Amino acid sequence: MRYRILGPVRVWRGDAELTLGPPKQQALLALLLARAGELLTPQEVIDALWEEPPGSAVNVVHRHVGSLRRLLEPELPSRAAARRLLRGAGGYRLRVEPGELDLLRFRSLRAQAGRATAGDRAKGVSLLVDALGMWRGPAGTGLAPTVAAHPLFTALNHEYLATVKEAADAALATEPEHAPAPEHAHGERVLTLLEQATHHHPFDEALHARLITALAALGRQAEALAVHDSVRSRLVGELGVDPGPELRTAHERVLRQTVPVVVRAADPRGDAAEPETRPPAPSLLPAQLPSDIATFAGRRTELALSRELLEASEGPEAAQGTPAAGGAATIAAISGMAGVGKTTLAVHWAHRVAHLFPDGRLYVNLRGFHPTMAPLGAPDVMREVLSALGVPPQRVPEDPQALPAFYRSILAPRRLLILLDNARDSEQVRPLLPGTPGCLTLVTSRHRLDGLVITHAVRFLGLDVLSRAEGIEFLTRRLGLDRVAAEPEAAGDIVELCGHLPLALAIVCARALLNPRFALEAIVTELRATRGSLDSFASSDASADARSVFSWSYRALSPAAARLFRLLGGAHEGPELSVPAAASLVGVPVREARRQLGELLESQLLLEEAPGRFSCHELLRAYAKELSEERDDEAERARARRRLVEHHLHSAWAADALLAPYRDRVPLPPLGEGVVPEELTGETQAAQWLHRQRQVLLAAVERAAVDGDDGEGLCWRLAATLELFLDRAGRWEEQRVIQERALRAARRAGDSTGEAYILRALGFAYCRLGLYEESHETLSRALDRFTAAGAPDGQATAHRNLAFLSNARGRHAQALEHYALASALYELSGHRTGAAAVLNEIGWTHILTGAYEQALDDCGRAVLLHRRNGNRNGEAAAWDSVGYARHHRGEHPEALDAYAQAIALYRDIGDLSLQADTLVHLGESHAAAGDTAAAAVAWREALELFEHLGHPDAQQVGERLAGLELFTPPEPR
Repeated sequence: MRYRILGPVRVWRGDAELTLGPPKQQALLALLLARAGELLTPQEVIDALWEEPPGSAVNVVHRHVGSLRRLLEPELPSRAAARRLLRGAGGYRLRVEPGELDLLRFRSLRAQAGRATAGDRAKGVSLLVDALGMWRGPAGTGLAPTVAAHPLFTALNHEYLATVKEAADAALATEPEHAPAPEHAHGERVLTLLEQATHHHPFDEALHARLITALAALGRQAEALAVHDSVRSRLVGELGVDPGPELRTAHERVLRQTVPVVVRAADPRGDAAEPETRPPAPSLLPAQLPSDIATFAGRRTELALSRELLEASEGPEAAQGTPAAGGAATIAAISGMAGVGKTTLAVHWAHRVAHLFPDGRLYVNLRGFHPTMAPLGAPDVMREVLSALGVPPQRVPEDPQALPAFYRSILAPRRLLILLDNARDSEQVRPLLPGTPGCLTLVTSRHRLDGLVITHAVRFLGLDVLSRAEGIEFLTRRLGLDRVAAEPEAAGDIVELCGHLPLALAIVCARALLNPRFALEAIVTELRATRGSLDSFASSDASADARSVFSWSYRALSPAAARLFRLLGGAHEGPELSVPAAASLVGVPVREARRQLGELLESQLLLEEAPGRFSCHELLRAYAKELSEERDDEAERARARRRLVEHHLHSAWAADALLAPYRDRVPLPPLGEGVVPEELTGETQAAQWLHRQRQVLLAAVERAAVDGDDGEGLCWRLAATLELFLDRAGRWEEQRVIQERALRAARRAGDSTGEAYILRALGFAYCRLGLYEESHETLSRALDRFTAAGAPDGQATAHRNLAFLSNARGRHAQALEHYALASALYELSGHRTGAAAVLNEIGWTHILTGAYEQALDDCGRAVLLHRRNGNRNGEAAAWDSVGYARHHRGEHPEALDAYAQAIALYRDIGDLSLQADTLVHLGESHAAAGDTAAAAVAWREALELFEHLGHPDAQQVGERLAGLELFTPPEPR
């Protein structure tokens, strides 16, 4: 058997390691081993295992003893006397042989060293070093904290500490009659032991004094002084005490250079010659930061965050330039897309705070995204850092398993600034992080480094593009104030055309500087001519060429994520993308699309503007488009575009069905393979989706018209589906454009049904725009086609649109005729909701003619019919009509009540446009009743909603509000 107690508890039988049982059983074994063959009473076991022992504690200990016996002696027959775990009078004892337990071996070697040191110092040091080599960490490692704090384990750890000091004293020959001369055969090993021990005992002054002396004796005076400064700051800052005599003496000897430096002289015979002394060599602190950029611009918010980070970890004195003692390890990660200026910011910040880190500033390019070279492995980086700190190569462990601990031990007593630039991922960075306070580590990466945020609570700074003001400042710093001030509009245009990206701005600035006679407006013209490509951002220097810089991120993608990225530029028209849209674009299940999006997000080729909504910088989109045109054939791009159009059609149809469930809507074609519509669960979500996706949906109509749709009418179906949404949002010009586009597409396909739907939508758009003659002609043609097709609901809606047009032209009798025909058609088809809507619209026409009593009767019945049919939108519209009629009758309280009913329903279903319209009516009634304050509240809310929608009625409401605010009521007499 072999047992380990100096570190994690482990047991071997032969070459096989035994699997220990539950925690309390492991703790029992550790206690028995710590006693090293001596008696352990049941009460001692109980006191160690429980803070408040249960009544069954004795029985539990007995059971664990039995389990340990079976583990250690599986061949032992039942009820036979144990040979290893013995029970005697008053307790238990584990029988171990001297060679079986590392603790006994450690004590034996220490005793031999004590006998040898007097006559053979070198042999004594060697034995002590061998003894300390038995330790794999503090005794009791891995046990419950209350068990590990037991006096048995505390005493063992004190033995270790005392032995380290003995080894240091023997190696340094600290007796007064001897000159300090470290025994070089083991001096380096003793130094490593001292560094490890001081890491675990940061306030042990005697230990640090020996470490300082050992470092100085090995020619590393700068490190020795740095250790003194570090422990002194720690003592003063955390304990409020000054260094004691041992620490002061060691410091004075280093300052006076009374510690001789011992080196090995090469012997021609290959053996080590006798040590010789030489004066200490000067030591250079590493100062590896790249130069700061004199024209650094903007990033004030980010720099303010960096100051907050230092203050949070170091205390407020850090902001005043005074290094603090102790504190938490400070690690910050700066992440962002290619070309956004991560390294520039990190270097600038590092130079600003470099004075706080007296032990040096280190810089390592991790080559995470390099065009020709592989990323640096953690062992290579560690060796590079250790070399910069002056650690001799022969002292660095060759074993990769031992290297990280050695690396952290070397960093532990130092205050260093470490900039790890261009990291590939969290795994590359994680082993390189210091394990103790005192250092600031900055990491930059195109990846988001989520893993470090999770495992190390790293402070994360997501770097975005420059604001417009920062972009102007960027140009001013590079081109000069006079040149930018002479053409301010052109400067702003350059910032916009560069997408606010620092790399693109730097390339354009270089062109302007190399051609000082060029006007900025001429550069703007060039940028506009190449917009949508990267031609204006090319350079012979790969590190300053937009395509090359972007390609380093692209090449790191999986093939599936790379294809999605390409199709984002080659087939997707809009500014943002959802997960279902991405799934439809590439024709994969949602789960796979989410994985691919996550990869693009991690690589900063996409941004997640809101949960589930992804966007791409315009220059990255241009790069993706170029890649798609090079690598994807047109047929594949066309299939992707078609799937995306189908996605938008089915999603918009579902949204429209939620917002107006009883509306006459176009039939849908079957869902294509690989198409995944949005899952919309309510009116509010549907309305938000339509408003957010408006530009994408308009682009999809245009794309469907250009690509054609094999006779399925995707273009006109999507345009017709968007009709109600665009009308209520006041997007009447956009409505006209897409309906005219869809009409041409339907006519090319010879689709008379599609032509009827689009003519009706287009005619209504003409009416909204005041093009009454065009509206009447177009709506009449729509009515003719629905009549020819025998579609009563289509005819009824056309008559309602014609009635609306008649009312707009002041022809109310004609409007009532159209409404009567529409009502009859709905009765014929059994369309009860349509009939209720017509009844409300008839009532509204009566309001326009001044027949308020008749209007209240019609609109009141419409309220009841819509409520019975479950049409909340229709009920809200009827309540608004009731309020409007009451208002014109001077019944303002009743009008306000009716409007309140309408507004509550509109808010519930998320209809912002009609809610704003009713708020305008509400304000009118408040104003008529003399309550101008309430009127102002209602109109301000209406104005906010209209402005949010971009509705043209916002101007009229704004004017009303301005007039109300200018009105001053007369002073009371």
